[in-house]
Amino acid sequence: MTDATIGFIGLGNMGGRMTRCITGAGREVIGFDAHTPNIEAAGATAVGSAAEVTDRADIVFLSLPDSRVVEAVVLGEDGVLAHARDGLIVVDLSTANPDSTRRIAAALAEKGARYLDAGISGGAAAAEKGTLTLMVGGDEAALEAVRPAMEYFASNIVYMGESGAGHTTKLLNNFLNAVALSATAEVMVAGRRAGLDMDALLGVLNTSSGVNFATLNRFPKIVHGDYLKGGLSNALMMKDVLLYTELISGLGVAGLHASGPLASFGAALATGRQGEISNTVVDVLGDLSGGVRLYDETETGSDS
Repeated sequence: MTDATIGFIGLGNMGGRMTRCITGAGREVIGFDAHTPNIEAAGATAVGSAAEVTDRADIVFLSLPDSRVVEAVVLGEDGVLAHARDGLIVVDLSTANPDSTRRIAAALAEKGARYLDAGISGGAAAAEKGTLTLMVGGDEAALEAVRPAMEYFASNIVYMGESGAGHTTKLLNNFLNAVALSATAEVMVAGRRAGLDMDALLGVLNTSSGVNFATLNRFPKIVHGDYLKGGLSNALMMKDVLLYTELISGLGVAGLHASGPLASFGAALATGRQGEISNTVVDVLGDLSGGVRLYDETETGSDS
């Protein structure tokens, strides 16, 4: 489907960046977002509803906050399902409940449309560069049909299995992300309290067994007051951790490690930081530890 018409619903923080990768390559994108300026910022052709996107596009990408919103957009009155047709492929790039994903896939299949769940990883920086990782569930032939469109914003596309497998993989990945971020935040606050040099501590961690995504990619910026704004919020991180706990409960898997991120991001929400990037969880832990910051605010002039 190299000449397919591409539609995009949800052009916010991540969706907007992915859309810009497509439009930046010279392809038209039919776009809809509840916040109209997002459409123009992404370089998309604006329409007035998700229904209009569905009517005009052969491939419809969704990038929405959660399953509740996905279900409203797809299954709601005059939504994607109502306008679905034979041959349409809908790709959900959201982080969603796999059970909801499978229900939506079955409903669209009755109209001859195919639904792929494509979890994304790499954050805003990778979305900006077009180097995201996609973990995809659903019909494998449908994936191959839309792969050329995905390759505008993803450099690693992995087929994970049947419907729901992509979103399941995404929840597993996001949980590890949440653990690494919250645990590293705690360690860095402890290091600051102990009087250690933050850059030196990271240098050790990143060449030792404690290395992780947060030590490599987040904290080298955070220790100098740059919170890398634009990524996953504390509220969305908490949502993902809760979805993970629901997932493993249904699978009968013992969940022994969720208490840390639940407590950390729960504290972020309780202190009014729900809309801030999840990296600010380090300041939440710092506040609980007597007002610790990893950097000298008077020197950086930064704030969270």
